[in-house]
Amino acid sequence: FVFSDQALGPWVPLVANHPHVIHCHDFLAQRSALGELPENSIGWTGRQYQAFIRRGFRKGRNFISVSKKTREELHRFLVEPPFRSEVVYNGLNQSFNPGNISEIRRSLSTQLKIDLSMGYVLHVGGNQWYKNRKGVVEIYEAWRTKSEGNLPLLMVGKMPGKELRDYSDQSVFKRDIHWLTDITDEQVRMAYAGAGVFLFPSLAEGFGWPIAEAMASGCPVITTNEAPMTEVAGDAGFLINRKPAEMEEVKTWALQSAGTLNKVINFSAEERKKVVEAGIENAKRFNPDDALDKIEALYKVVLKSN
Repeated sequence: FVFSDQALGPWVPLVANHPHVIHCHDFLAQRSALGELPENSIGWTGRQYQAFIRRGFRKGRNFISVSKKTREELHRFLVEPPFRSEVVYNGLNQSFNPGNISEIRRSLSTQLKIDLSMGYVLHVGGNQWYKNRKGVVEIYEAWRTKSEGNLPLLMVGKMPGKELRDYSDQSVFKRDIHWLTDITDEQVRMAYAGAGVFLFPSLAEGFGWPIAEAMASGCPVITTNEAPMTEVAGDAGFLINRKPAEMEEVKTWALQSAGTLNKVINFSAEERKKVVEAGIENAKRFNPDDALDKIEALYKVVLKSN
């Protein structure tokens, strides 16, 4: 029996004495329910539901986590050590490759009707609280205010909520902040390959797909100095502090992060080449065939051991 997510925990007791594997992606909902993530408060009903899930997956014996961070959190929630607990990093589910940056920017400029000829700052992510999209805009504003740079910011994903949209609309640089909410997968791949830098200041993740996608596309990455973002970025990424929960500290955080952004944007051709090569090499760790082979091998081990 394969449970594709630990959120299916309530069903685990039904097959706990049969061969089974539980895939674990992230424990953000569990941590939120326990009050560990102040950015995402959960009500009484939600806390009870997460406790219901937790009681279920605690009956499991075999687990596969997408990162060491996820496995660490899993073990914290279990009552006793599991029989088997392995980490298998996600494999990229599309083909991401570098390309001719000038041609890509020229093509995207035509398709999106935005002048991207000199480059751009890129973010890819949804509206989930932990994606920290407002933080992306805050860093961008700080960078524009602090430096002479004027590259546009492309925000790829769903249309932002009213609060974030209003914040963006009030920005001095609002004309250069572009919300791309209806673009194709091919255009997303092009956006990665043509970007000057990929900015991913996530508050938390289970894995962090976009980091690997950007690196595989030949794009330098700036992300948060916390696991699992550090696991995925390896030694090839540029790290910034996690955005503080206290409002009075956010401006200082944004300015410090903007300094890192400015550094990466202004790399010489030779410096950028080294960063890109390191990122591409790092992204090879997330080969989908390797991931599937490791998962299959673990399934077989579980079957034989029961």
